Amino acid sequence: MGYLHDGHTSLIRAARQAAPTVAVTIFVNPTQFGPNEDLGRYPRDLDGDLAKCASAGASFVFAPSSPEEMYPSGFQTYVEPGPLAESLCGARRPGHFRGVCTVVAKLFALSRADSAFFGEKDYQQLVIIRRMAQDLNLGTDVLGRPIVREKDGLALSSRNAYLSADERARAVGLWRALTEVRARFARGEKDAGPLERAAVEALERHGARVDYAELRDRVTLERRNPVDESMRLFLAAFLGKTRLIDNGALGESG
Repeated sequence: MGYLHDGHTSLIRAARQAAPTVAVTIFVNPTQFGPNEDLGRYPRDLDGDLAKCASAGASFVFAPSSPEEMYPSGFQTYVEPGPLAESLCGARRPGHFRGVCTVVAKLFALSRADSAFFGEKDYQQLVIIRRMAQDLNLGTDVLGRPIVREKDGLALSSRNAYLSADERARAVGLWRALTEVRARFARGEKDAGPLERAAVEALERHGARVDYAELRDRVTLERRNPVDESMRLFLAAFLGKTRLIDNGALGESG
């Protein structure tokens, strides 16, 4: 959705290694925002984004100038995701993944892309889009790429720009929660309950308001117990008014 950072440009560079032509789409998609969310104030810097795209190796950029370019008068067809969208962010943001799936399906149809690269920070989104592409025979291979982080572990996000200096300092709590849970798992804890409580406590120690801290299967996004190293911890928390998300597999360290 624009306001690109090093996480986004890492996707462009990965695509450049895989293909001779790399298209970047930049569009703040209104259909994935709820009525009280940050559509109006979402950060935008198209000139800066275009420079970053060129530097990273993009062949061209598709940046619709208005919502009407993607959703013309009379538009009425939407893509409804299935059970993968019923938990985590899907449960907290009704209609969000309906908007995501609809715009991504349109972009796949417009581009006829062989492959599409998505960051794992929005891991639920990645799983849902991959399932959609398979279910609807869209012909685009959906590839995930690792989360890019600041030196203190905070996952890069365009919404980090909203954070005050104090909130930015406390936002590292998401990374601390993930590392704490991984350490407990490595010491032998396999019960999801204590691990999730440890994540909540770590977030609250940093002054974050917890939205969720849940261990789920990396493919089905279902809960199961005991946990294993392939399962992922999914986190969402508020620092002030800013909602941040993060996730990671229990068996990973980075």
